[in-house]
Amino acid sequence: MKLQRKNRLRGLSLGALAVSGALALTACGSDDTGGNSGSDGGPTAANSSIKCDDAKGQLLANGSSAQKNAIDAWVKEFATACKGVQINYKSEGSGAGVTAFTQGQVAFAGSDSALKPEEIEASKKVCKDGQGIDLPMVGGPIAVGYNVPGVEGLVLDAKTLALIFDSKISNWNDAAIKKLNPDAKLPDLKIQAFHRSDESGTTDNFTKYLIAAAPDQWKYEGGKAWQADGGQSAAGSSGVAQQVKQTSGAISYMELSYAKDGITSVKLDTGAAEPVEATVENATTAIADAKVVGTGPDLALELNRATKAEGAYPITLVTYEIVCDKGNKAETLPATKAFLTYIASEEGQKILAENDYAPIPEEIIAKVRTTVASLS
Repeated sequence: MKLQRKNRLRGLSLGALAVSGALALTACGSDDTGGNSGSDGGPTAANSSIKCDDAKGQLLANGSSAQKNAIDAWVKEFATACKGVQINYKSEGSGAGVTAFTQGQVAFAGSDSALKPEEIEASKKVCKDGQGIDLPMVGGPIAVGYNVPGVEGLVLDAKTLALIFDSKISNWNDAAIKKLNPDAKLPDLKIQAFHRSDESGTTDNFTKYLIAAAPDQWKYEGGKAWQADGGQSAAGSSGVAQQVKQTSGAISYMELSYAKDGITSVKLDTGAAEPVEATVENATTAIADAKVVGTGPDLALELNRATKAEGAYPITLVTYEIVCDKGNKAETLPATKAFLTYIASEEGQKILAENDYAPIPEEIIAKVRTTVASLS
C-alpha cells in the first residue's frame, strides 16, 4: 500500500541513553507483577521525573506478551517511585487482553493489533459514556528465529517464509532456500515450524506481512489466531522462543527481545539492495513509513508491510495500550494515568531501545501524552 508522504511519521529518536541500574526482566510468560509500585503523591525517586499524583491501590492489566519485557522494565522503574501502587500485568496474549478489557476485568490491555469495530462496540459497555482507544506505546521487529546447525546469516524472503509456515517447504536443503543462500551448507534436515497456540497480535502482524508481501503463497485472511494447517505450536513469545532454542531444525516468529541466548535471526530479502536484519533501527525505519488511521483520540497506525525501502524491516509491530477514553473506574484512573503518563514520557520511551524495542515516533507519542492527560 502506498502511503502519502504527508502522513509519514518523522522524528523517531533512537538514541539509546543510559538508564541507571540494570533492568531485571522476568520471562515473557510470567504473571509476576515485576514489583510493587506507588506513592503518597508527588514526585518520586532521585533522577526520575515519574509523578505518582493520587495513584494508589492495585492495577490489573492483561494482554500482549510481545511487550512483557518492556512492561517489566517500566514497572521496575515505576515501583521505585510510586510505592502505593501494585501493578499486575498478565501476558496472556493480545486476544486474552482485549477480552479481559471488554469484560471490565482490567484497567488497560496490551494488544499488538488495534481494536476491531466490534471490539470498540463491546468496550462501550465498560467505558461509561466513552469507548476503548488504541495508544501506541511500543514498537519493534518480529524476528524470525531459527535453529539450523552450521548455518548463520540465513536469508529468506516472504514467498519462502510463506511456503515454510504453510508446510509447503519441509526441508532445510530445499531448492528455494538454496537459491537465497548459495554459499550456505544447508543440511538435509526437517523443518520444524512453530507458531503461537494462543491468540496473538504477533501472529496477526507476522501474517499481515505474508499477506502483503507474498499474496500468491499465503492465502489465509490473517488475524490473531493461527490459520494454516500443520506445524507445531507453543504458548506466548517465550514459548516459541524456547522451542526454537531446544529443537534442531526449528523456525518461528517472535519479538526481537526474545530472539537471543542462542537464537539466530533470519535476514529478509525484501527487494532492497541488501537483505534487512531484524534490528531496532531497521524497525523504526519501517514504523516511520506508517500513517495514523484511527480517529479522534484513537491513534491506531497502518504499517507498510510490503516496503522495499533500504534498511526498512517490514515484519514490525506496534503494541497499543488499550484504555477507556472516558468512563474509567474512579479507583483505578489515577494509577492508570500515572503509569501511562510515565511510559509515554521521554524517560519511559528511552528504556525501550535498551531492551530491543523501538520507541514510538515523537510526532505520535506527543499525541499519546495529550490523550493520556485527558483520560477521565
